[in-house]
Amino acid sequence: MKKCLVTGGAGFIGSNLVERLVGLSFEVKVLDDLSSGFLRNLEPFRENIEFIEGDVRDMATLQQVMSEVEVVFHQAAVVSVPQSIEDPMETGMVNDLGTLYVLEAARHNGVRRVVFASSCAVYGDLPQVPKKEDMDTKPLSPYAASKLNGETYARLYGDLYGLETVCLRYFNVYGPRQDPSSPYSGVISIFMDSAARGERPTIYGDGEQYRDFVYVADVVQANLLAAQRENISGVTINVGTGKPVTINSLWRNIAELAGVQGEAKRADFRPGDIRQSVAEISRARELLDYQSYHSLEEGLQFTWEWYRSRSY
Repeated sequence: MKKCLVTGGAGFIGSNLVERLVGLSFEVKVLDDLSSGFLRNLEPFRENIEFIEGDVRDMATLQQVMSEVEVVFHQAAVVSVPQSIEDPMETGMVNDLGTLYVLEAARHNGVRRVVFASSCAVYGDLPQVPKKEDMDTKPLSPYAASKLNGETYARLYGDLYGLETVCLRYFNVYGPRQDPSSPYSGVISIFMDSAARGERPTIYGDGEQYRDFVYVADVVQANLLAAQRENISGVTINVGTGKPVTINSLWRNIAELAGVQGEAKRADFRPGDIRQSVAEISRARELLDYQSYHSLEEGLQFTWEWYRSRSY
């Protein structure tokens, strides 16, 4: 892999991926419309990348930026379940149509492989845990449906056109650069922001719902492996830790880390929220030689240090 494109590369996961690619001396292009990403995320290594402000639904721009690109990391998306429920049309336009445009542009430009950022949300609230890639899916939100549609399009482009694709189902990713300012932010970024302000966050439901929280550096590693491993085209792979953490215990860990006293505030469950989610990662181990190197305690420590030091 010599030259690559990261769509959504100014966002949380995308910018961490770009930083790692730059560190490995790859030629990196970044496409982002800055609707939820920030140029400040790219500032430390901006001189080492080619940044293009643009939309994944603009085929002319995609054709231009994919010239001579070998691998595309497709991170660009509307990434919030609540936001997708409030605005399903925009979610479909960006996630469904945008992914189709990316695949089509990749096909016409001779891209070798597209690594697609999918989500554990495709499993919905099916009772089987841990979540395995070959189990049924049951999307509960337009966001989840769009990610499952993206996987289908990726498989079809492999079967019909020979474009190599790998779909990574991210579980709950956290780490530096995750924006806490939006009500649609991930729970760890919201908890961290509350802790930094000495405030108590809101937990929806009883707090005993559990998630598989995976540190962003481990997700980046999974992307790099998915881009370069041979004989894995067409597969879908979970990216998580395999370890469940309840929302209540997550807040207790963050509160202790930050020295904040008091229980979280409570509110009703939100539509589209999933009760139980934890990854089965044996396929990732087998096909990618992947493992989650960062424990929750270590990842939270790194993330807390970033939140304390950020100047915005």
